[in-house]
Amino acid sequence: MSASTERYETAVARYFEAWNAEGRDTLTKAVASAWTTDGTYTDPLADVRGHEGIADVITAVHEQFPGFVFRPLGPVDGHHDTARFGWELVDPKDGSAPVAGFDVIALDGADRIRSVHGFLDRVPA
Repeated sequence: MSASTERYETAVARYFEAWNAEGRDTLTKAVASAWTTDGTYTDPLADVRGHEGIADVITAVHEQFPGFVFRPLGPVDGHHDTARFGWELVDPKDGSAPVAGFDVIALDGADRIRSVHGFLDRVPA
């Protein structure tokens, strides 16, 4: 990993830590570590701003898919303050991944996420 891509890899790793956090306290800390205070998360099903709103979206997904984990799909690609990456939501019991998507993140000068624009490529019927 070159120095030029390390910041994107690190930001995306913190993003996945938040999405895979267990328990509200752990989730709250992970969201605060990954996003700026006024950070946003927007996808076809959500449009929220701030740590509490982001944590609520993550909690809702885990209520709908209990026990599932998010994992990256392919490499992180980034330039300037923007990165993109694929992901899937996996059932660790059988390895199925009913949900997959692609996210674009914008970072601030401290490499925290200012915004996420998510796209859903695969969703359950």
